[in-house]
Amino acid sequence: MQFTSEQRLDDAVLEREFTLGEIPGILWTPGSASASAPPPLVLLSPPPLGLRKTYPRLVARARQSAADGFATATIELPGSGDRPRLPAAEQARADLRRAMEAGEPVSDEIIDALILPLVDKAVPEWQAALDALLSLPEIGGPIGYSGGVISIGTRLAVVEPRISAAVLFAGSFVPRATFEEARQVAIPLHVLLQWDDEGNDRQTALDLFDAFGSKEKTLHANMGGHTGVPQFAGDAAAQFFTRHLK
Repeated sequence: MQFTSEQRLDDAVLEREFTLGEIPGILWTPGSASASAPPPLVLLSPPPLGLRKTYPRLVARARQSAADGFATATIELPGSGDRPRLPAAEQARADLRRAMEAGEPVSDEIIDALILPLVDKAVPEWQAALDALLSLPEIGGPIGYSGGVISIGTRLAVVEPRISAAVLFAGSFVPRATFEEARQVAIPLHVLLQWDDEGNDRQTALDLFDAFGSKEKTLHANMGGHTGVPQFAGDAAAQFFTRHLK
């Protein structure tokens, strides 16, 4: 991990951009020097739109996390931002657009081709990022995960034992394989669902929530579209991490 820039957003948050090989990322840490121990870490996974486009949302959540006593880190997803495209996913995205413009149902084959290559590449990258982040003296544990592509979060919850709790967003297409993985998830979950999300199949989201094997899981559903998550829903997610990471 190589840090490439550093700035203080205010007295409470230190923001540092880094690269991990070809992968860009950002680390936010609480600015107070009075903490008696390194803070817990929340892995903040962006939607596949690029860090530059989603930065305002990410930094707002990082500021809130710092106020709650957490460090936060994000990395650019495969095929997003300035990273090389994923050919299979690009073809699937074109097939998806054609199906939606024609008013046709989106097939399982399109969803698998769109999401699974992203999951297969992103999960090992998140694990490598976690290795690097935990080697820093200013980062402690336990670890939480908060992310937008629910299939990535589901896979990580299964294969990465260092993650203790996760906030997942039910706003993306779900491959069939993700349902099988969901049954293996055992950590506490807090799932956010926008009831009127125009790009999300509500019943699929409910079925996936039902499939999660966690003994503690909460579904927080609100009226509104994809980008209309109310502030109090974010507050509830923050309280979830406070319960499980402190």
